[in-house]
Amino acid sequence: MAKPRPDTLERALARIFEGRMIDRASWFALTGGEPLFLAGEPADTLYLVRSGRLGVFRVEDAQPVQFLGVVRAGEPVGEMAMLAGTPHTASVVALRDSEILALPRDAFFEAARSEPDLMVELSRLMIHRARERTAGAAEPSVFGFVSARPRPIRAFVERIAAAIQALGFSCKVIDQSALTSAAEWFNRVEDDHDYVLYVAELDQPAWAALCARQVDRLFVVGSGLLAPPRNLPHRTGFGDGRQLTDLILLRDPRMTRPANTRVWIDGVRPDRWFHCVEGVASDAQRLARVVTGTSVGLVLSGGGARAYCHIGAVRALHEAGVPLDFIGGASMGAVVGAGPALGWSDQELDQKIRKAFVQSDPLSDLAFPLVAMTRARKVAGLLEDAYGDIDMADMPLPFFAVSSNLTSGKLEVHRTGLLRRAMRASIAIPGVMPPVVMDGQVLVDGAVLRNFPTGVMRQLNSGPIVGVDMSQTRGVDPETLQNPPSWWKWVLSGAWKRGPPIVSVLMRSATLSTDAEMEQARAQADVLVLPDPGGADIRDWKVYDQPVAAGYDAMRAALADLPCPVSDLRHCAKDAKGGSTTQTPAA
Repeated sequence: MAKPRPDTLERALARIFEGRMIDRASWFALTGGEPLFLAGEPADTLYLVRSGRLGVFRVEDAQPVQFLGVVRAGEPVGEMAMLAGTPHTASVVALRDSEILALPRDAFFEAARSEPDLMVELSRLMIHRARERTAGAAEPSVFGFVSARPRPIRAFVERIAAAIQALGFSCKVIDQSALTSAAEWFNRVEDDHDYVLYVAELDQPAWAALCARQVDRLFVVGSGLLAPPRNLPHRTGFGDGRQLTDLILLRDPRMTRPANTRVWIDGVRPDRWFHCVEGVASDAQRLARVVTGTSVGLVLSGGGARAYCHIGAVRALHEAGVPLDFIGGASMGAVVGAGPALGWSDQELDQKIRKAFVQSDPLSDLAFPLVAMTRARKVAGLLEDAYGDIDMADMPLPFFAVSSNLTSGKLEVHRTGLLRRAMRASIAIPGVMPPVVMDGQVLVDGAVLRNFPTGVMRQLNSGPIVGVDMSQTRGVDPETLQNPPSWWKWVLSGAWKRGPPIVSVLMRSATLSTDAEMEQARAQADVLVLPDPGGADIRDWKVYDQPVAAGYDAMRAALADLPCPVSDLRHCAKDAKGGSTTQTPAA
């Protein structure tokens, strides 16, 4: 389908709004965040965007507000409902400070009689917009970086811009010198570049406030060694509940670990937060991927001892040079994923998981089954030994783990708080380990509600998702259940250290998903990897090398089949299929 010819349409609209109907057209300005019209209101006016940008949102009862697309300078808005004579079906809100021309419906039809091309081009535009909104809303392209520290951040933003250009995109950095520029200049800059980065220093509050109104997303840049200043600008969604403000904490290279993040989170209330080291190129490159939608998110499912496959999959990703920008998981997938999110090498990950689960017997502290089959004290001690007192907010890479909240019946997403406590909740298999109580909420294994939490990752990361899912593999040995060993043979053989066979049933039951749930979760992954660890029992913690090798081989096979680098997957899929994405499964 051909796109509308903007030159023809713009000329025809200009002749109407600025020609014979100039006395009947009205001009007004909208501040960023201010609505032009709301769904359900009468459509008796055609609007023309002179400068700025508008966002189109669909509002339905009991459904989240959906962002449909963008209306740019020179384009009309409200034309569909006006021509049809029906109320507006969507709400339109200013994404930037915008200037609008308005023409009453009867004046438009009177003028259109002398512009035969206008109705044809409007029809083309409406068809194109319908197709564009079916494919998905436009990705953000204008970002603000507002300083919350005394030291300038311009050099840091310039490094991000250089990294964006190295990815093959055009990018422009705008500073306070543009404060007196006309609105049309900002439009031209946006139209001429793939990405625009506004930068405001701490001593430029007026410019910072303007930046917050002009951008799609806002980054507040601070220092973990300082307290956040008051009255920082904030960017929120336009009635759709989205948080559009992120936090970047820059630290001196002499600081080995992030610190004080929780104070900044409480002060800024960001949607996401990122830790970067001053002058480190890889951190600027990571932020460039976040801005351009090429950042890679890794999601690891639960699966008991079979989740050792994730260790091999992570090693294959590292060997292939695939960047890991966001990491998350459920149950044992979260336990494994926390390692690379903490910056552990493949060797460290291997050693720590071996020590915590292979060389020990994590489920051997059996208890009278009043609450669960085990006391889980041994597991808690192993997690404390592996993770210490690390706060999740201070992890070098964005990380989440999920647990299931039995109090509310909802999924609990852990992104702050003690890492070992979140891990303990995420692996608290009902009946096998006692639940974890946090803030009066009873939490159990995340796999109960979401064994493969790709949906959580999609809320954090607009780039490609690599998912490793163990949900489909056999985890219970039917022979063991049909012919269970006698009590004394079970004890003498040492098999009691793995827990009784009922543990396999409980663990497998906790990780089952309906076909619809599994299909929906897997559809969110751009690269879907399904390793086959063989017949290893879900509680067989001693069988390690086989599933690790299976995960490594499956990930290598998946990467070998890709048409382009992982970070480029969503861009090349949109180019090839007009907005859709490609999923690459591998068994």
